[in-house]
Amino acid sequence: MQEKKIDGLDVSTVEEIAEHYKAILKLIGEDVEREGLVKTPMRAAKALAYLTSGYSKSPESVLKSAVFSFAGSKMVVVKNIEFYSLCEHHILPFFGHISIGYIPTKGMLGLSKIARVVEVFARRLQVQERLTKEVCQAISETLSAEGVIVFCEADHMCMRMRGVQKEDSETSTIEYCGVFDNVEYRQEFFNLLSGHKF
Repeated sequence: MQEKKIDGLDVSTVEEIAEHYKAILKLIGEDVEREGLVKTPMRAAKALAYLTSGYSKSPESVLKSAVFSFAGSKMVVVKNIEFYSLCEHHILPFFGHISIGYIPTKGMLGLSKIARVVEVFARRLQVQERLTKEVCQAISETLSAEGVIVFCEADHMCMRMRGVQKEDSETSTIEYCGVFDNVEYRQEFFNLLSGHKF
């Protein structure tokens, strides 16, 4: 009989993670038996399972589940897809928005799948640069589009809460392929985003 899962992880694995959280709380000097912390290790383990659930999902399967015949459009842009991820260096949150453009050839993607593939990659331990590239590559490889462009803006808690503590800092990354190697196509994309100039 297959073991029940919590966001892609076996229950026994989540329970083991909870034990590690309990040990960490003890190591920092907390009383894990006090009322506010009794259930914290399991809550934290379940939260971690959810926040890293992208490991159990295939971006290709998500995208291929909704490829439709090309209906006609020079460029498709989905902007301001919100995402939340965990920085792999400090396991602190970073979050923001991703905007994606592509020029279809034989097929087009269901719009919700574009947002879903962002979530698949964001729900892993990440760095913003790789997240941007992985989304671009997945769409390009699945769709064989003329070109794909991905623009990401994010706030990083590892910069705001610790280290340099620069609260107003924001990081932007861009990845593109195909016809977007041409600056005119990139400019058109950024014009469509309105307010962003390349």
